[in-house]
Amino acid sequence: MKNAWWKRAVVYQIYPRSFMDSNGDGIGDLRGIISRLDYLKELGVDVVWLSPVYQSPNDDNGYDISDYRAIMEEFGTMEDFDEMLSGMHERGIRLVMDLVVNHTSDEHAWFVESRSGVDNPYRDYYIWREGKDGREPNNWESCFSGSAWEYDGTTDMYYLHLFSKKQPDLNWDNPKVRQEVFDMMDWWCRKGIDGFRMDVISLISKKPGLPDGEPVPGSEYADHGCANGPRVHEYLREMNQKVLSRYDLMTVGECAGVTTREAEKYASLDGTELNMVFQFEHVDLDNGPYGKWTDRRVDLRDLKQMMDKWQTKLAGKAWNSLFLGNHDQPRCVSRFGNDDPRYRVSCAKMLATCLHMMQGTPYVYQGDEIGMTNCPFETLDDIRDIESINAFHKYTGSGQISPEDMMRYIRLRGRDNSRTPMQWDDGPQAGFTTGQPWIMVNPNYKEINVKKELTDPDSVFHYYRKLIALRKQEDIITEGSCQLLEPDHEKLYIYTRTLDTEKLLVICNFSEDETVYEIPAEFSHARVLIRNLPGDQPEGTLRLRPYEAVVLKTE
Repeated sequence: MKNAWWKRAVVYQIYPRSFMDSNGDGIGDLRGIISRLDYLKELGVDVVWLSPVYQSPNDDNGYDISDYRAIMEEFGTMEDFDEMLSGMHERGIRLVMDLVVNHTSDEHAWFVESRSGVDNPYRDYYIWREGKDGREPNNWESCFSGSAWEYDGTTDMYYLHLFSKKQPDLNWDNPKVRQEVFDMMDWWCRKGIDGFRMDVISLISKKPGLPDGEPVPGSEYADHGCANGPRVHEYLREMNQKVLSRYDLMTVGECAGVTTREAEKYASLDGTELNMVFQFEHVDLDNGPYGKWTDRRVDLRDLKQMMDKWQTKLAGKAWNSLFLGNHDQPRCVSRFGNDDPRYRVSCAKMLATCLHMMQGTPYVYQGDEIGMTNCPFETLDDIRDIESINAFHKYTGSGQISPEDMMRYIRLRGRDNSRTPMQWDDGPQAGFTTGQPWIMVNPNYKEINVKKELTDPDSVFHYYRKLIALRKQEDIITEGSCQLLEPDHEKLYIYTRTLDTEKLLVICNFSEDETVYEIPAEFSHARVLIRNLPGDQPEGTLRLRPYEAVVLKTE
């Protein structure tokens, strides 16, 4: 594991529906991705994580899969996929597929069979239970609101769905299910893909007996409590033994509810399960009484403490994933920084600096490299995300949140913020499509687009290129230990990296105020490795401008 290729890699996440449309139907597709491979090569990324492109009825934008071995018709054909994969490999880019195996679509052949009768051979591929006292089998709440159980009149029983009712959960306790999944994974590996990002993989092992949970205050439902279930590590070790260990892969598990202690098991450097996990503690810091539906801002001191915890607790034991945004999060510039046009560029660079200088594998979400922002959605008609739509009806219907406040929260925290089309140029629909896009284009595309970024040597894009290149050149970024400085400072995020006799000092101003910092004596003659604003060689007192980032290196 010490010299594993994915330690130095930088991953770029493509959300295919919103990346590039090649045929004018308003939906991004595989041929659109093919047309932009040279752009990814110029950026310098090593890996593409591709959100699901499998056959799907699209209840949850492709995370409800009806056929794991077919391509969604809207996205193209398997021949298109093969051409895309070979095009990536020709450019030195590896491909990580999204693996969604906690659940399938209710239109998957397995579930169609499963619901047809209690004696069907596929019945136990899913989790069926009889009702209790005329109601659901237990009080678990779906992650998308309402009960996690759906009644099915064919057999007078309920099936479990931790997400949409069109996403029934697979029964991982059934060895036949596990073997089906492993066979499917092996099929893709033999095709030549380079790894898997595993959707909600920490939820696959349910508590025996499926007991009621403690109801959430003000609700009849309870948290399902399925995160890090009793057999999850057993199942992942089996997956590793039967599939993962047979190929040179990169694996990352999306692990809701994971702790550092659990992460040491999932992503242990002994290589028995996965390479790394996505944890979500830092993106839950701004939650409020109604979860993510709030206008709270992240307190920098809390963010520093949380990020430092993961840097230090996993050191020498497991590997970190580094991210501030993805397809389920709002735009990182709008959330953690400031998308005011006066500050957006320096802020996007500062956030990237802060993240990319840490130990772990950085993930760039499409559009972050040009500083894309949250979208000013006006009404619920603009929204496409099932989670946001369900939450709007839940909280406004109960009177807990006014419609005006709920739309404001969706504009701040909704998943559609990251799903607006990639902004390629200043032409119609931002160059994403010649047709009507499936979701609105952010109206700021005339100012924020790839065409403009490529021609400006001081752009966010070119700064990302420098950061990505530095990871290849400087062992200290990959291997150095991390130490947080000034943990109680309200505006500055400062940390060091140390490898043998080399040291880095990373200083990031998270505020729109000029902020003074006294450089430690050991860095008084250090050279500037990278900075996001032009300036002289810093010595002694450093006056940081709004959202300025400076990285110093001792030789």
